[in-house]
Amino acid sequence: MSGGSGDPGTVDRFDTTVAHPARRYNYWLGGKDHFAADRASGDAIEAAMPSIRLMAVENRKFLGRAVEHLARRGVRQFLDIGTGIPAPGNTHEVAQAIEPTTRTVYVDNDPIVLTHSRALITSGPQGAISYLDADLREPDVILAHPDLHATLDFTEPIALLLVAVLHFIREDEDPQGIVDKLVGALPAGSYVVASHATWEYQTPEAIAELTANNPGGRFVPRTGERFTELLHGLEFVEPGLVSVSHWRAENEPQPRPSIEDVSCNGVVARVP
Repeated sequence: MSGGSGDPGTVDRFDTTVAHPARRYNYWLGGKDHFAADRASGDAIEAAMPSIRLMAVENRKFLGRAVEHLARRGVRQFLDIGTGIPAPGNTHEVAQAIEPTTRTVYVDNDPIVLTHSRALITSGPQGAISYLDADLREPDVILAHPDLHATLDFTEPIALLLVAVLHFIREDEDPQGIVDKLVGALPAGSYVVASHATWEYQTPEAIAELTANNPGGRFVPRTGERFTELLHGLEFVEPGLVSVSHWRAENEPQPRPSIEDVSCNGVVARVP
């Protein structure tokens, strides 16, 4: 839920009177970079799904565990699309703590996110970071960006992060084509880290409320089965597609939150 916005070109990107997912997500995480519209939207969603803050926190922890897992296995390049507003445990921080030379490219389409990122995120002297002002809905723009290729080497494995962002891509915006385009650009031995909200564990009453707070259908929850379809052809790393609260969470406080409360699936998959 950290990336995406309203339809491209239809909303002033600097209009703080319109709720934006990145700022709303920051609100749920307990951050300070949000406005009244973001808080109102976040509160309305929380009224329908009281565990939404837990979902945001668990998704963030999943990101950290997945990045650490890949960094410890030698991945030295990360492409984080829909990065959201900086918060403790950013991708490059987790990876560079393991290997200081790790390189990271962040991509987001909200100018506020980019402003905060450029001001707050700094790399160690051995690493490298770039920020792209681009939209997941335009993968060709991302893949052709000169800063991407100046930072990442596409002859070596890259970890593509699509964490809590695919559920902002409607079916009429061709999510399968977007994923296929991005994955197709990665060299063999790369990885995809992805998470996706689902309503399959919610009550009919909660779904009705959540739908009422989803004007235009911009937010698209998908079942685990549909999420798996979007990642076809990839080799899922154990334990496969599971709740983000359960993915390699043996060292987290126990017992883990239920899949019903978190309602967000996560997966790490290898590009063959």
